[in-house]
Amino acid sequence: MKNPITAKRLYLAMSNAQMKAQELANASGVSKSSISQYLKGSHSPSNISSGKLSKILNVDPLWLMGFDVPMNNSLSHKPHHKGVTIPILGRVAAGIPIEAIKDVIDTEEITEEMSKTGEFFGLKIKGDSMVPDLYNGDVVIVRKQDDAETGDTVIATVNGDEATCKRLRKYKDGIELISNNPSYKPFEYSNKEILEMPVRIIGKVVELRRKF
Repeated sequence: MKNPITAKRLYLAMSNAQMKAQELANASGVSKSSISQYLKGSHSPSNISSGKLSKILNVDPLWLMGFDVPMNNSLSHKPHHKGVTIPILGRVAAGIPIEAIKDVIDTEEITEEMSKTGEFFGLKIKGDSMVPDLYNGDVVIVRKQDDAETGDTVIATVNGDEATCKRLRKYKDGIELISNNPSYKPFEYSNKEILEMPVRIIGKVVELRRKF
């Protein structure tokens, strides 16, 4: 039986717990293939599977199954971790400090532990240049920083334009900003161009928040 409510609630609970399907499968004993079906909404978990999943995710099994009950499992003895709210931006304009941008379209929560590692904001992805990892409408959690390492996915501004999301590659004489989608060619910038255009890294993508 299809159950879109369980699919949305399971995704929310996994996001809050910062768990991937394989991690949840290992911890709960419910197979990864079953969890994938629940996330797609094509199948509903049994009472036994709901119990196993809810125990690991610290939610009420009835809530997970779609019933109108509170999300939190009152029987759980796991400590509650208070979240920190961050803004989700529709765009990042070059030259404007993140805290001054008015285009806040939503909010997300990150853990207190994560918030202690830096300053964070969310950004809604536009276009298909980062497919298949990131799709149009996805939200990424970004740690503000002005440098990153080769292989990192970064948010960067080029020549005063609106910020873009790309994969970074560094080399001795400059950098490349690379799209995951092979239809888009990489952008190469020499060290001179980086300074003169300028090309600025404003953050590193640390997490994906995808909504169904």
